[in-house]
Amino acid sequence: MPLSPTASDLALRIVLTLVAAGVIGFERGAHGKAAGLRTTLLVALAACLAMIQVNLLLPVGGKTPSSFGVMDLMRLPLGILTGVGFIGAGSILKRGAMVIGVTTAATLWFVTVLGLLFGGGQIALGAAGTVIGVMVIQGLRAAERLVARDRRASLTVRSDSHVVEGGELEAMVAAPFRVTRLTYARSSDGSEERSFHLLFRPHPGEPRIPALVRTMAQRPGVLSVRWDGGETADE
Repeated sequence: MPLSPTASDLALRIVLTLVAAGVIGFERGAHGKAAGLRTTLLVALAACLAMIQVNLLLPVGGKTPSSFGVMDLMRLPLGILTGVGFIGAGSILKRGAMVIGVTTAATLWFVTVLGLLFGGGQIALGAAGTVIGVMVIQGLRAAERLVARDRRASLTVRSDSHVVEGGELEAMVAAPFRVTRLTYARSSDGSEERSFHLLFRPHPGEPRIPALVRTMAQRPGVLSVRWDGGETADE
């Protein structure tokens, strides 16, 4: 990190930051994921500008012989990382039996580090990190499609207790799925609601909504069926 970077050097750092964040953000946005192009650009640019500010303040950093205060310039990028951690935590949500947004949070934190690298003049390390990051995001997504993974979901069934037995519904669900938790509620009108928390491993090419859900919805005595999940928890 030079003490007196030139204007062209600073411009190069900003441009490379925008390119790196743009590549990752475009890839996320193209697949309909959160933390798309604008988000990654803003986060990485903020980190880059913070690191450039540190670079420009280097000549006045430290402590003079007559001063009792110390200017710790590294507090600025560390504060940026902490702040992005809070933003990432806000993107992690619990939806039914799933926790989603973990990869979104990791992406935000990663592009922040890229911004700090380019802003600090570590061009080679930032470029290498960008290439590796894109390989991880794109390459592993393709590999994950070939590997069957356990998925979590929740199935809520409301039925008429006078027409269908609850034990029949539970047996139907337990046949193809592993039931990790079952909650039961009975209404004054005689209807029953059962919420199944499920763990299963779908076969390649299997639809997101299993055939059992449609079969159960057509069963006499079943008033409503709600399926939530069936996805992995790291997007």
